[in-house]
Amino acid sequence: MIVDLRSDTVTKPTPGMLEAMFNAKVGDDVFGEDETVNALEAKTAEMFGMEAGIFCPSGTMTNQIAIKCFTQPLDELIADQTAHVYRYEGGGIAFNSAVSTRLLNGYRGIITAEMIEPEINDENNVHYPHTSLVVLENTVNKGGGSCYTLEQIKPIAVLCQNKGLKLHLDGARIFNALAHTGDSAADYGKYFDGISVCLSKGLGAPVGSVFLADKQTIKYARRIRKVLGGGMRQAGFLAAAGVYALDHHVERLKVDHAHARILATELSHCGWVANVLPQETNIILFDTVEPAAVVLEKLAEHGVKANSTDKHRIRFVLHLDVHAEQVEHVVGVLKGI
Repeated sequence: MIVDLRSDTVTKPTPGMLEAMFNAKVGDDVFGEDETVNALEAKTAEMFGMEAGIFCPSGTMTNQIAIKCFTQPLDELIADQTAHVYRYEGGGIAFNSAVSTRLLNGYRGIITAEMIEPEINDENNVHYPHTSLVVLENTVNKGGGSCYTLEQIKPIAVLCQNKGLKLHLDGARIFNALAHTGDSAADYGKYFDGISVCLSKGLGAPVGSVFLADKQTIKYARRIRKVLGGGMRQAGFLAAAGVYALDHHVERLKVDHAHARILATELSHCGWVANVLPQETNIILFDTVEPAAVVLEKLAEHGVKANSTDKHRIRFVLHLDVHAEQVEHVVGVLKGI
């Protein structure tokens, strides 16, 4: 038995999703004529209480478009030091937007208004870049799937409004966060100027993210997407997977969280595990006594695929292609190491 816990990006389309893709009504999206893309953008925007959206190939593109829309060259954005936009998007902040980054050291990637406020530069001092944007990530990948609640987000939004800053959400696993916190997606539009909603992680779509904002920002975002090569023409075949995922795969995320709890509990009882980070959603981070590479080799011998995030840290990610019997298999493997 092979159990792939490397990421929730490894999922394959379900039969129902494939059927929706094959039956999609398509047109040229660059001309705004793809019915299914238009439907996905409108559906996602409505879910999050935003005016409009734009469908892109990846979350990296939606995040980079957002940063470009919300900043000018010589500006600075504020984010946690673990942020995906900083660590895993190829230096795109500097390359695409000519913007510097002020990094904070939050708890498992969660930052607060109290941490942000003293890092906002004096706009009258020419020695400093102009602070124009704050970026949050929900859930936090490097935090082991840690979540912001709306109560934590609200004071950050108020600070940004008072200081004239934009607030963007990298919602790579936003539906996992919502499944855990019980917050309403529709309330997010009250706090954020931009939201990136990923469809190809926990929701199981093969490709794509949607950037949400007001209509004027999305109009500009279409220009930036074109420059970045993101105009996908008959993209409705891909957008149909996103629509299907939003309709059928949101509620089931709680199953992934339950599977993650089973594995996190078992790991906490393993002598070869030094520490298990608190598990909230579908990601488990744990530290190993032996080097992670040694443990990964032992796991692979029993058909369990995983990735290391440090020399002694391993990540498991649960998803819709990992079923109950596979979780039982992994439990047995963990006990046998």
